[in-house]
Amino acid sequence: MNETSATTDPTTAPPPRRRKALWVASALLAAGLSLAGCAGTGTATSTSPTTSGDTAISTLVDSASASSSTTAETISNTAAAAQAFLATLSDEQREAVLYAYDDETKTTSWSNFPVTFVERAGLDLTDLTGEQRAAAMAVLEALLDDEGYETVTGIIGGDEYLAENSSSTEESLGQYYIAFFGDPSATSAFELQFGGHHLGINATLDGATDAITFAPTHLGLQPAAYTNADGDQVQPFADIHTTAFAFYNSLTDEQKTTLYQGEDVANMVCAPGSTCDYPTGTGLSGADLTDEQRQLLLDVIANWVGLADEETTADALAKIEATLDTTYVNWSGATTYDMTQGNGIYFQISGPNAYIEFAAQQGSAGADVDGVVTSGWGHVHTIYRDPTNDYANSAMQQEATGGMGGGAPGGGTPPPGN
Repeated sequence: MNETSATTDPTTAPPPRRRKALWVASALLAAGLSLAGCAGTGTATSTSPTTSGDTAISTLVDSASASSSTTAETISNTAAAAQAFLATLSDEQREAVLYAYDDETKTTSWSNFPVTFVERAGLDLTDLTGEQRAAAMAVLEALLDDEGYETVTGIIGGDEYLAENSSSTEESLGQYYIAFFGDPSATSAFELQFGGHHLGINATLDGATDAITFAPTHLGLQPAAYTNADGDQVQPFADIHTTAFAFYNSLTDEQKTTLYQGEDVANMVCAPGSTCDYPTGTGLSGADLTDEQRQLLLDVIANWVGLADEETTADALAKIEATLDTTYVNWSGATTYDMTQGNGIYFQISGPNAYIEFAAQQGSAGADVDGVVTSGWGHVHTIYRDPTNDYANSAMQQEATGGMGGGAPGGGTPPPGN
């Protein structure tokens, strides 16, 4: 997973690929995608779509913006938004975006690699009309709570920022795909898959059992902090960094000795889009934590399992808390919260009901921006999986297409833009 830095001379004007990516950003903004945020807080506000004459889609997005408080509400609202999105598509597009619920494609079509290296399932949002993009984003907004939606749009904004400002020549920056496995319904199971380069959401919603799981999901980011088109500072992983260091700083010296694995930032063990044996038993166990420290650890985990409504989050955390004694956390790399440094950190949380990795990438992958840290702290990949319930047990994880899973093909250096 570690990457080498490769810098190319930036051009004075964006090449055609970059102009396309910037057009996508503008279109998504018009469709109600908010990329604004506040440094250190991750707070942003959603905007309504401005697609002229599109009252139905405007109403849909406004409805999706109203956060659900229960799992049933989230499932119902997401299914309704999905059906509204499908209604905007042609027959050919519907065929391309809909898969059988147990289709193994759901396990092979997402990765931390760029879209040009691992083919995603479904429809590319860059190929949709403004109305269709607005409806697609309304599905995502119906699924996620305000903070979750802000995190995801902040990730997308980071990729768009790289497309506009960095030395990267990766053509897929700004491309995001949406797919459904199973017919979206409030009474049966379906999965929403949404993602691109630094994002891979696999959310399974089951109205029959009133359950939602985000396992497995990849959240990545580059850079970790940037200034958007409105001049606002955006830091999508602020809550992850803050909660992780709140947990670390709560530990005694003896606990830190057990937790810490060394100065070198570890490689990801279970990278996005790859199979995993879920290592356990390394580091500090939940049984060795105080009640306060256990809650702080759950606060860290909530950054991944808490993307939807309050009830879904509470249910997921209760399941994880029940096995926290046999859940282990380890840490390597930096131990001080200083994002001006490029060496980064790694931590792993491994237990019966949750597996999380947070890994700072050692290089910028050729996406350098003058004056901005785009490696280490500035380039992060994460993974959340549930050893007992990935894809709600509807399919078994296989390596992503092209044999690229989440690591470098053939054990070599990942391709530029990873």
